[in-house]
Order: sequence, then C-alpha cells, then structure tokens
Amino acid sequence: MARGKTSSAKSVRSRARKARAAGFYQRPFRNLLRWASWTIIGVAGFFLALILIYSVINPPTTYYILTEKFREGGVTRHWVDLEDMAPEMARSVVAAEDANFCLHWGFDIKAIKAALNEGANRGASTVTQQVVKNVFLWHGRTWLRKAMEAVLTPVVELVWSKRRIIEVYLNVAETGKGLFGAEAAAQAYFGVSAAKLSPRQAALIAAALPDPKGRNPGKPSGYLRKRAASITQGADTILADGRAACFED
Repeated sequence: MARGKTSSAKSVRSRARKARAAGFYQRPFRNLLRWASWTIIGVAGFFLALILIYSVINPPTTYYILTEKFREGGVTRHWVDLEDMAPEMARSVVAAEDANFCLHWGFDIKAIKAALNEGANRGASTVTQQVVKNVFLWHGRTWLRKAMEAVLTPVVELVWSKRRIIEVYLNVAETGKGLFGAEAAAQAYFGVSAAKLSPRQAALIAAALPDPKGRNPGKPSGYLRKRAASITQGADTILADGRAACFED
C-alpha cells in the first residue's frame, strides 16, 4: 500500500514538473506575442496620429527631404497653399500622374492591371500613394514599404480631402535637384511664383516629376516639350469632364 502511495506521489510530482516546464517554455512565447501586439498597436497609433495632425497642419519636412538636404548640403522648399497656386498646376499634375484621382479611393485598379500587363515600363502609383510614400515612409522598392503604403493609403483617403492630398503633394514632391514643391520649381525654372505659372510652365513641371533630377523644365528637351503639350491637353480634358472637380475651388 505504501509503495502505491509513493508511486502515486511521484506521478503527481512528475506531472507538476512537466506542467512547470511547459509553462516555462510557453511564457517567453506569450511575452513575445504580447510585445509584438503592443508594438503593432503603437506603430499604428503613431501613423494615425500623424495622419490626423497633417490633415490640418502642414508637414514640416519628410525623411526624403532630410536625406537630400544632408546629401546636397541644402534644399529649397517653400510651402504654398493650393489656393495660392495657379489652378493649372494641380490639374497638370493630376493629368500627368493620376488622371482618375477624383474617381478612386487611393488605388487605380485599371492602372494597376495595365501596369501588370505592360511590366516594368509603366507605373501605377496614384497621387495618394506618392503622398504616403513621400510624407510618412521612405523611397525604395522594399516589400515592407509597399505593404505599409498599401495600409496607409486608404486611411489617408478616408481622413484627408482630395484637395488636401493634392496640396500636400504639390509641396513635398521633388521637382528638381535640391528642389521640393511647386513654388521652388516655379521660382528656379521660370522666375515666377507658383501663382503666376502659365499652363505651359505648369505642364513642364509636371512632365519632369518622374525624373526631377534628370529633366529640366526651364530648358526642356524635345521629349519634355511634347510631354508637356500632352499634359496641357489632359489638364483641359479633366477640367471639362469633371475629373478635376474634387480639388477645384
């Protein structure tokens, strides 16, 4: 009888040791999972706070502007409200970069399908996606950035107006070597303020956006002049058919 009790006690102690061992190994995993959850919540909260703040306060700078400032030894950027720019500037950029800007919620599905069909020769980023990349993230083609861009883009579309999106874009986009925003480009290339840009000048700035360091709107190549002419027509088209209505006064 004593032998049976002893055996039973040993069995209980053995099970207890196994339970403690299992808890010991599970505890770090639970802690890691808890830490990861709180990290994700913290990062999400940080970006949501920035999106809310920048819906009413102008972004003072961006990561890319800071890196270019360090690399170039300085940059030129002057914030100008959208109402203080020639209306052709916003129309030209939308016509050149994202003609369906007023029709989508951050992603142009037709453009994405066309880009997939044509391969690397065509881009599909909307103005909103470019704002998210420029203001909140970094340049580069990493999967992490793309994933974060995909998550943040609809949030920006939900919180910001279309007018605010295009206004921020026109103030943070790289428009030349050491130049950021429409105002800096207007002064550097044409010696006027963004408010005084002609339709042709606005179109030339828009035409240079895909390669701002390699294209000079002030001394346009034949290709740039042709591209600007096409953008001017596109700007007139989106004005006429209502695709500029979401950011016009």
